Amino acid sequence: MTQPQACAIWLTGLPASGKSTIAAALRPQLEQLKLSVEVFESDALRRVLTPTPTYSLAERDLFYRALAFMGARLVAHGVTVIFDATASKRAYRDFARGLIPRFIEVAVECPLGLAMQRDYKGTYLRGQRGDSSTVPGIQDPYEAPLNPEVRVDTTQLLATDAARAVVEVVKEKFKEESTHRPQFS
Repeated sequence: MTQPQACAIWLTGLPASGKSTIAAALRPQLEQLKLSVEVFESDALRRVLTPTPTYSLAERDLFYRALAFMGARLVAHGVTVIFDATASKRAYRDFARGLIPRFIEVAVECPLGLAMQRDYKGTYLRGQRGDSSTVPGIQDPYEAPLNPEVRVDTTQLLATDAARAVVEVVKEKFKEESTHRPQFS
């Protein structure tokens, strides 16, 4: 069996929907396929790219453009990138899809009420108290994917099972591409 090529996998969903937990389960499963993998965790990268974040629209636009560009460069050099980022606007994810030919969008689905219960970072609490005015799902709309390659319902699936579903799509989607490469003798 041919190995899949490097690709980008964007895990998108409400804050506290389960993206980070799935990313942690997905990485080793992809590495078992002999893929080099990097996880772009938005909170960690935001601390570098926007050290004093305001979460303004202009800042978010810049942040997600930079994230997509960095991911595209890594994929072009053979590294599979897992984007663990809400990216509340479809335009952010569509921009990344336009830059990265081998792109998989994963809708991490979770009801808002459950995401609020799971929220160990306090994102929703800050939004409810008025300490933040840009929380996706509360003050800012979250634009769910219309046609993601994968949908995972975190009320029904364990993270390892969700990751396995993503890996199956990676293998299926990119196996044909890797079998039709020119061979040199």
